[in-house]
Amino acid sequence: MQTPSPRVQEQLAQVRIVLVRPVGPRNLGAIARVMKNMGLRQWVLVDPRCDPLDPEAVTMAVHGADLLRQARQVPTLAEALQGCVQVFGTAGRREPYPPEWQVQSPRQAFPELLAAGPVALVFGPEDQGLSNEELALCHRQIQIPTDPAYPSLNLAQAVGICCYELRTLLCPDPPLPPSPGLSKPAPFELLEGFFGQLEALLLQIGYLYPHTARRKMLKLRALFHRAGLTVSEVALLRGILRQLQWSQTARRRNLPQDD
Repeated sequence: MQTPSPRVQEQLAQVRIVLVRPVGPRNLGAIARVMKNMGLRQWVLVDPRCDPLDPEAVTMAVHGADLLRQARQVPTLAEALQGCVQVFGTAGRREPYPPEWQVQSPRQAFPELLAAGPVALVFGPEDQGLSNEELALCHRQIQIPTDPAYPSLNLAQAVGICCYELRTLLCPDPPLPPSPGLSKPAPFELLEGFFGQLEALLLQIGYLYPHTARRKMLKLRALFHRAGLTVSEVALLRGILRQLQWSQTARRRNLPQDD
């Protein structure tokens, strides 16, 4: 995983995950784990209905158990949101919401969330989600796009998706560094040696005939050129060809001789 810059770490530290009346210790453990995976550490439990240090929560959190001990607990959502300049509430239900609300996906909404300052991302209870009154305390409402056939998400899954969206927005994947030798493009002479060996074997086994070899080899050349073979890939293919040539020669030696 890419190490975030100090600026990105500061932005992540401004994000507060708020869980309203969570009931499942296993969910709390899974959320602690994914928060730590994605570099988020600040969270608040509003009137929780389970103990964040329940053995099931600790087991699910694995190396994120320290976040369970750090979770702040408050009695009301309003108290959990103190100091936040932007609050995003997650809307999980499918019935119509007030027309004044512009419900967005996390990917649409999060660029503005990260540009704000201290912000909160609020999730409702597992069984019913946030009420309209609770969503009305939020500045914006977001909803994770899901298939209409089964739209309901588990709480830990919803938090995990949102944490991932935040992380990828701040830390886009860098290009993977090339592996020395493995991704080096094969030079002209190496490819020509391969094509010569391939043509000889295909003539030997009767796939090619002298009068059609040129036309078919043009097609095979085009195929391998499109593949953009590397040095190591050509070496792999030539090793296969050598084994096939040896097998073909050995088979012919073992054929019974005509009297």
